Formats: sequence, C-alpha cells, structure tokens
Amino acid sequence: MASTPQNAQVVLYAEFTALPGHEQEVATLMAGLSVDVQAEEGNVVFAAHVERDRPRRWFVYEVYRDEAAFQTHLGADYGAVFNHRLGSLIEEDGSALTFLRPPDGTR
Repeated sequence: MASTPQNAQVVLYAEFTALPGHEQEVATLMAGLSVDVQAEEGNVVFAAHVERDRPRRWFVYEVYRDEAAFQTHLGADYGAVFNHRLGSLIEEDGSALTFLRPPDGTR
C-alpha cells in the first residue's frame, strides 16, 4: 500500500452495532461525541448515521484536514471516554475502521 503524504486529508469510516436495548444510550453518546469532534480545528466532516433498515447499525464518516489533525483527534480525552463507554454497548469488540483514499490519478 502506498504511503499517504502527511498533508493529505485523512478519510475513514467507522462501523459498529448497538446491542439490543441500548440504541438510545449509543445515540446519546454519539450526539455528544459529534459536538466535540466537529469543534476540533482539524475536523472537516464528522457525520454519524444509522442504517435505515438496521437501526442498531451505525456508520460514521470522518474527514480530518491532515495526519496531524487526525492524531490530535485520536489523543482527545473525550474520545477515550466515548470508546470506553461504547465498548459495553455494542456487539463488536470495538468500532471497525476503514481508511479511504482517492483513486489513483485523482485528488
């Protein structure tokens, strides 16, 4: 896999599934995290969604200005608190992260 320039945007999505009966608690956590992340100087997009036909299934699309902004995001205290609390409310061991890049030959 080719390396990504340090000044390139970091683009990813996270997916996880709320445990039955914990949908509202996850939604409340996600609402708070969204406010915090969207206030980060280097955040470009933080958009959380649930699947229309599987409302326990979450999809979160994230874009950060560059690698430094993403690393700042990862180091935020509120993110660690969110991940700790989320761990007991979802089916998976954690959010599945998928990092994206533009296709070759595009920006």
